[in-house]
Amino acid sequence: MNTMLDERVDELLEYVEEKCLWQFFSRAWDRQENIDGVLDQTANLLAGHAPRLATPMERLFYADAKIMVDDLHSRFPWISESGEAEIRQLLDGLKGRLVENVITKSTNRELNQHLY
Repeated sequence: MNTMLDERVDELLEYVEEKCLWQFFSRAWDRQENIDGVLDQTANLLAGHAPRLATPMERLFYADAKIMVDDLHSRFPWISESGEAEIRQLLDGLKGRLVENVITKSTNRELNQHLY
């Protein structure tokens, strides 16, 4: 990633860590599912595409993504000037950082407890 992109991913990560509880579900697979679902819906909305609403989970991800998109537009004016490819690159970088922080490097041993 380039420096500007890294800085923007840092800004998005700070926002998500501060405002979004969907990243902290109780199991690793659940966290991954939420991170992927919400950020994929967010990317679609930011790019002007219609949300996917066929399943209850897609509607749940959409609800979180809609709030996130509104916040991103108000907090980060540069997001409105970003093209679809840049948005995808930003959100893929954010997704990678979230997975690293809340799954890979998590010290919560219950994340992978299969009996819970």
